[in-house]
Amino acid sequence: MTVTKGRALLLAVTLAGALANIVGSAETRGSTPARLTAISSRLNGKGASLVIEASTPVPYVATRPDPLTVLVDFRNVLAEGLGNSFASSAKGPIVSVAVEPTESMGAPTSRVRVTLAQPVGYRVRSERNTIVVDFEKPSGKAAPYVMPPASRQNAPDAMKALEQQASVPQALVATPAVDPIAALGLDKAPQAATAPRTGAGAPVPQQPATPQPPVPPPASEQIGIQRGGQRTYTGHPVSFDFQGADLRAVLRTFAEISGLNIVIDPAVQGTVDVSLHDVPWDQALDIILRANKLGYIVDGTIVRIAPLGVLADEETQKRKLSDEQALAGELRVFTKRLSYAKAEELQGLLTKSTLSSRGTVQVDPRTNTIIVTDLADRLTMASDLIGTLDQAQPQVEIEARIVQTNKNYARALGIQWGFTGKVDPNIGNTTGLAFPNNGSLGGRTGPTQGPLGITATTVPTAVGLGVPTANSAVGLSLGAINGAFNLDVALSALETSGNGRLLSTPRVTMQNNVEAEITQGVQIPIQTVANNTVTVSFKDAALTMKVTPQITSANTVIMKISVENASPDFSRAIKDIPPINTQRAITQVLVSDGQTTVIGGIYVSTEQAQNDRTPGLGRVPLLKWLFKRESVTDQSTELLIFITPRIIRGS
Repeated sequence: MTVTKGRALLLAVTLAGALANIVGSAETRGSTPARLTAISSRLNGKGASLVIEASTPVPYVATRPDPLTVLVDFRNVLAEGLGNSFASSAKGPIVSVAVEPTESMGAPTSRVRVTLAQPVGYRVRSERNTIVVDFEKPSGKAAPYVMPPASRQNAPDAMKALEQQASVPQALVATPAVDPIAALGLDKAPQAATAPRTGAGAPVPQQPATPQPPVPPPASEQIGIQRGGQRTYTGHPVSFDFQGADLRAVLRTFAEISGLNIVIDPAVQGTVDVSLHDVPWDQALDIILRANKLGYIVDGTIVRIAPLGVLADEETQKRKLSDEQALAGELRVFTKRLSYAKAEELQGLLTKSTLSSRGTVQVDPRTNTIIVTDLADRLTMASDLIGTLDQAQPQVEIEARIVQTNKNYARALGIQWGFTGKVDPNIGNTTGLAFPNNGSLGGRTGPTQGPLGITATTVPTAVGLGVPTANSAVGLSLGAINGAFNLDVALSALETSGNGRLLSTPRVTMQNNVEAEITQGVQIPIQTVANNTVTVSFKDAALTMKVTPQITSANTVIMKISVENASPDFSRAIKDIPPINTQRAITQVLVSDGQTTVIGGIYVSTEQAQNDRTPGLGRVPLLKWLFKRESVTDQSTELLIFITPRIIRGS
């Protein structure tokens, strides 16, 4: 498909005629046409501007048939007496400007052809009666642009994309999030082959090039480019000013602009009111389709435009027809005796994943056999799925080490002493008074104490701050010969320390994704009496471990673990029922095969200091040691739980 100057000119003229036919009201055939009054160009710092002046505001269409040509068409506009204008600058992008008066569909049409020295960007804007075309500044270091030869490879990219998709028709629907034109790869303007030009605008002879095979457009052009959730449009810019235009005629205009083969569904009706300036033509078409709730499908090299409802109904009918054709086969029976999987567990999975609406699944629990009835292709899918799922699963051995250590230290120092004093004439000791003539003084805190040589009735305890269950003591007893005064002192001390270590190592082996439990310990009976009935229940005081492993493809094991270590404490039993000391850890961890991890640790430390003394006297310097008792207690308990998984794979 070769695009020539004549074809490009024909497309532009046809476009101008179509626009003259579809845009109505004030500018009809019988109205007085507007006129182009002047054309001039000027240079600026950003490039150059072409200024086209008219007698009244006029609509226009700007197109770019090739990189070195820009066409501005004016419908129902005359250019008589204007002649040709020419602007040239060694530094400017404009080489020449030509005005071509034509006529399309009985209405006068004027075309302004701008020839450029280099392919530069441009922008068209209107200011009342003036149309301004701004061109970017050309690069001074760029090499002269040479137009490619007129060959098959210069065909519009849109037609290339359509020809590549001819063998795979695909239905698409235009939505606000999807650009239908970019999705088809139809966002390239057709280029017309022209004679090569240098930077000064002079034609350069060129040898005929050897035709090259067509190069498929990149995938990004076929499916569109989307960045950051927004569609990027790459069609050449055009400008439209439609008021109450027929929708079908507007769509035919896009066929001329893009070179597409467009078929419009009879259900497409409506009008178009748009005013667009310098927007990509594919974006303009996308907006018009979405505004009128239209979509399209591709059938070979033809693009069919229809309402979204019509396309949706067609797709629904096609899907129903395809489903009915797929279900029109003969039913067959497939039987499989499973080795590792449970047939009851696979029944629901096969029904949802592989079977058609005519298929059924039956299970024989006695032989663990699954029976599938369905079409031949569905039976193949079911057989493949059963073969994948009915596999031997590796096993996991879980070893737990529970380490509990206890450390305690206690120290106590106390004193006990007592005395007796007597005044009595019998022992020759009197007060010399009638009253009191005799008396006695002694301790009253507790039972008597002292060495065996002193009677218990004569030396009661005055200060009883001894250490309970002391393992060391020193006693001193003093007395008068007549028994008038006796003194007894006992110093007691205690120091204890201990270390304990308890190691439990439960070990259990289970299949992948199957929970296992192991328990070791005792059950404590608990009696309850209600309505003269004695009921005995049992409470576990044991070491229990529950594990559910999951083997991953990375040779690691995900484990849901519950470890509980409960032991009875008979030292604090109430009515022969001991309390239960419990340590528990519930967690989920990821561990490599054969590696050990700590899943829990509890450390408890208790420090206690106690000081007992006689009020007042226990604070007197030097003498306070005779009236006080000191004790220090330090206890610590630590619990650690280690877990080690080992994967056991079958041979």
